[in-house]
Amino acid sequence: MRTDYVRIYKSVHTWTGILSGMALFIAFYAGAFTVFKEPISRWASPPAVEAALPLADAGPLVVQTLAARPDAAREFTVHLREAEHLPGRLEWQLRAPGGDDHDERGARHYVATLDAGSARVSEFQPAPVAGFIDVLHRVIGLPVDSDPNRWVMGVIATLYALALFSGVVVLLPSLVKDLFALRVGPNLKRMWLDAHNAVGLMSLPFHVVMAVTAAVFAFHDGIYALQDRLFHDGRFGAAVQGPGVATPAATPPRDPATMLAPTELVARARELSPGFVPTQLQYQKVTGPKPVVRVWGRDEAAVSPRARGGFVALDPYSGKVMNADFLPGRQSAPNLVISSLFALHMAAFGGTAVQWMYFALGLAGAWLFYSGNLLWIESRRKRAPKQGGALPAQRRDARLMAAATIGVCLGCVCGISLTLLAAKWLHGRVADLHAWHVGLYYAAFLGAIGWAFARGAGRAAVHLLWLAAALAFAIPLTTLAGWLAPGLGLWAHGSAAALGVDLTALAGAGALALMARAAARRMRAGPPDSVWAARPATASPIDGATVPNAG
Repeated sequence: MRTDYVRIYKSVHTWTGILSGMALFIAFYAGAFTVFKEPISRWASPPAVEAALPLADAGPLVVQTLAARPDAAREFTVHLREAEHLPGRLEWQLRAPGGDDHDERGARHYVATLDAGSARVSEFQPAPVAGFIDVLHRVIGLPVDSDPNRWVMGVIATLYALALFSGVVVLLPSLVKDLFALRVGPNLKRMWLDAHNAVGLMSLPFHVVMAVTAAVFAFHDGIYALQDRLFHDGRFGAAVQGPGVATPAATPPRDPATMLAPTELVARARELSPGFVPTQLQYQKVTGPKPVVRVWGRDEAAVSPRARGGFVALDPYSGKVMNADFLPGRQSAPNLVISSLFALHMAAFGGTAVQWMYFALGLAGAWLFYSGNLLWIESRRKRAPKQGGALPAQRRDARLMAAATIGVCLGCVCGISLTLLAAKWLHGRVADLHAWHVGLYYAAFLGAIGWAFARGAGRAAVHLLWLAAALAFAIPLTTLAGWLAPGLGLWAHGSAAALGVDLTALAGAGALALMARAAARRMRAGPPDSVWAARPATASPIDGATVPNAG
């Protein structure tokens, strides 16, 4: 390929990476934890105060609950298993009219239990921290999962795709020579470039899937609307659902007491796919003319269409199969293609091993965008004279980009750890825990950005890395405090899922501490003409003048 073409693609790769890199760091770092959304919810949820109701009694519980709360008939869930984050056998939520389906802030959650044969309904607040981290992932660090924010994410995903394509083109001329090269030595820029290229190319299929699916997730409503206008003349819903069954204008409400027992519905779902393990029953409009129950579950040997698994839709009164298009292991070829896109994005296949692989790829992806910014900064460094002479004042854009990169990336790391700590320390002590999660995360995030610009990238990197290590280490310490001093109002679960959160945080704290020590060495003993050095003087970010460096 001609050199001038490679130069153009390199410029495209550089600027698309710069424009999207910090947002993608947040998306990938938060996304790595979203892979383990359920274990985080279990870790953050207090232990149940009552013993779980036997599944055999779930049928009477449903009947009594709907008699006491008819509004629950619109949609409610019966859990088939026991876990720390599940408050009871039956739960439902009510949303404000017109609210966004993805926005959980306005939802009110209820749980029902049997008390002397009657339903006892109480309102509860589920641990919102895992959902909040998922929102950060889905909308690149913006606070609300709304349509406009998802469109912003879609634009970033498009730039991300351009950066991937142009990066591969740039690497092609030296692919064979540079793919497995990691030239360790005094030329740190070359070593970082080798590592950046190797990680990017080896994980390229993962990144292509992330870029394409993220853009589709962001713009799918618009895609459906355009498809409806161009091909279906406004009848897209009917085209997807097929011909409906005519029902009388006035139909008497169905009697929930005549529904099949939950155990019977589970048995019928298992008959369709022996490897399918049901986890919950999602009832919808059970007193209306078109009742349905979705039997959700997982099949580790099959592809699941959603992060929580797949489902088969049954008639809750007759047990008739209404739709098996989303049942893992029983999907048609077209549905399997669509489901695979969701599964590849959400790690909804292959079990725990694939989840850990995605966790590692997510963290590697975050490092990829961070290292890309560092390479841009180093490529614009003004070198000091070899034989004495004054240190040059570094370019303003390089100094500002360095501070922004440190502030945004480490602010995200600190913010997520801090908001995880709040899940236990503030539970039962504040009225709106979700608002506290948002406030604490952005306080840490914006505070880190301000500190980076105030102290400079080199010094702030050391400070913020030590802070990030301390906050991560406080996560397992909080669990330990719950074991040793339960009077503090904390708790500790003994399940492997909850323990995995503490062990991962402990490993992360150790890694961040090592990075803090390396950053401190670089600041003291690294090249004095670098933006990362503790120089006796730095250029002012305002006018480029040389001013004393604060201690």
